[in-house]
Amino acid sequence: MTLTNSTEPGSTTALADDVAVREVRKLVIDCCRQHGGGHGGSAIGMAPLAVALWKYVMRYNPSSPNWFDRDRFVLSNGHAAILLYAMLHVTGHANFSMENLKGYASPKWNGCKTSCFAHPEIEFDGIEITTGPLGQGIANSVGMAIASKQLAATYNKPGFPLIQSKIYCTTGDGCLMEGVAIEAMAVAGYMGLDNLVILYDNNAVTCDGPLEWIASEDVNAKVQAMGWRAIDVFDGDTSVRSIVNAINLAKTYAGKPTLINIRTTIGYNTAKAGTAAAHHGTFTDEDLVSCVGERSRPTHYVIPEVYEYFIERQQKGTLLEQEWKATLQSYAYKYPSEYNELTTRISGRLEYQDVISRIQVPNTLTAAREMNGYIYNQLFESIPHMFIGGADLWAANKLGRDDQSIFERSNFSGRVARYGIREHAMAAISNGIAAYQPGVFIPSDATFLMFYLYAAPGVRMGALNELQVIHVATHDSFQEGQNGPTHQPVEVDSLFRAMPNFQFIRPSDAEEILGAWTIALRERKKSSLISVARDSQVHKPYNTCRVKAAKGGYVVKEKLDALVTLISCGSELGYTLRAAEILDAEGIPTRVLSMPCIAVFESQPAEYQAEVLGTATRKISVEPYVPTVWSRFCTASIGMKSFGYSASGPSNYDRFGIDENGIVRKVTAYVKSGEKLLKKWILLE
Repeated sequence: MTLTNSTEPGSTTALADDVAVREVRKLVIDCCRQHGGGHGGSAIGMAPLAVALWKYVMRYNPSSPNWFDRDRFVLSNGHAAILLYAMLHVTGHANFSMENLKGYASPKWNGCKTSCFAHPEIEFDGIEITTGPLGQGIANSVGMAIASKQLAATYNKPGFPLIQSKIYCTTGDGCLMEGVAIEAMAVAGYMGLDNLVILYDNNAVTCDGPLEWIASEDVNAKVQAMGWRAIDVFDGDTSVRSIVNAINLAKTYAGKPTLINIRTTIGYNTAKAGTAAAHHGTFTDEDLVSCVGERSRPTHYVIPEVYEYFIERQQKGTLLEQEWKATLQSYAYKYPSEYNELTTRISGRLEYQDVISRIQVPNTLTAAREMNGYIYNQLFESIPHMFIGGADLWAANKLGRDDQSIFERSNFSGRVARYGIREHAMAAISNGIAAYQPGVFIPSDATFLMFYLYAAPGVRMGALNELQVIHVATHDSFQEGQNGPTHQPVEVDSLFRAMPNFQFIRPSDAEEILGAWTIALRERKKSSLISVARDSQVHKPYNTCRVKAAKGGYVVKEKLDALVTLISCGSELGYTLRAAEILDAEGIPTRVLSMPCIAVFESQPAEYQAEVLGTATRKISVEPYVPTVWSRFCTASIGMKSFGYSASGPSNYDRFGIDENGIVRKVTAYVKSGEKLLKKWILLE
């Protein structure tokens, strides 16, 4: 479908649109010239698209940028951030003054501060989520669309359309090549998320050169095959009206998301136009003349008429929010229960402590994943904020129940999503759900720990965005067994334990799993991963405690005058406690610590850490992973230097010497090796 400008050339509206586009392009060029760099090419080409969105399409209030029912905009091609900053500036968002725009691409010496970084960052009102790694913004948008659909289906009533927000996402060629984007778009098409519109900046250029060097597929056919509608706009360089018409047409479609394929020219009207050289860098005086039409205009100056052109949006946004608040108050009288629940969620309040304290896990459950599934389902029933999806390993995580309501096109009120075998998109979609309005949702997702490597870029972005997303992993040790080393994550913990603002948690039993959920639920600006084992425990841990586990680490077996302190977690805690009993009997007094979350333990007061770690000079970690993190506490580790092995779980613990007999053998040899070795970092094989 082809759309052209429906406004007659020379009309007042068309001329005003053209002036706005011209001034936005000039501001982009000014900001790229001020410090000799930036990513201006795509921003220049997308200027008509941006004017169309901010002038004619989106529902937003610049004076109240976090108004709950605003439309959300995600810049998936985050390198074009200067365009977003320019639009937030001309529409009157307080965080994006001209002074702040002057910080774009600056070296930032002497403590220089700005809201205008190379890529958008969520900490500033007006920016919905941090983007940059290509494709993830598309997946974030899918998550936001899920959030909006679920809230609308749950709380909207006849005559009370409290949640109407739509999600608009821009993307370039690069995003649409990334696997995460294709995974997420497949999810969106299958679910029928018709509140999602992706605007494709089709400039046919990538960093290295023409798009034809690396891609030849029919994008429209590709997205249509995934359940999307596609609309073409061929005059995207010059026509705001064509883009507006395309978006308005997309709004009339039901049952499918829409991609609008907008042909643009990167670096339009500059000397680098249409080439890879326009992707980043600066521009010349001649480029400015081509854009503005004159050489004498002062830099960082936008004519007053452009601010006046957008002032109507400020007035309209304020009116929209006032009308929404009035509707919400009327809703409160007719639907008080739903009103109280929704406003509690919007406020960010979360009550979980009483739920945690009441949960008692049946003794019939013997595998940690079964215990975790039982606990999660109790939390899910009591906390409406919780939303979860799985990467086709829902049953393996023991999280599913027959009576749970699935989120799908026929039931948007469901709180359980089926993402398919799409781990990267799963994590990035979870981020979008959390970012829709932080505190309203607490999304979780689930797969094997090994396959969180696929999801790791999304997991990292959740932590970077300070989003409360709780990832749930099972099959996290040798107990994975016969599936072999491809499924045995000996090194995966190192990535997540090293990740800033992230909590990697390995609880051993029901008490510690309750402690793990306490950790994950109480931290509203951190992401977490709760990792549990598949099989029943050979030796059950004892003296575990949900309250102490929530401190990250604690003593489960004390021993006066101990020669050795063993530190373990997860599946191995039972083996470690059994080994300590044997060592005691053999004349090596041994104490045992459980440390399900190193990050939380290290946040405790120094006095508490010292008390727990104790004074034994030999501190040894026990875990079937490559022990990259334990050197901060331990003098030695019982761990791995190789991948695992395809055999039964108990057989692998025996093979690699991480069962009770192997632990005893290695600790005994270490103690007998002499004091001279205590100052060395050694790996007990």
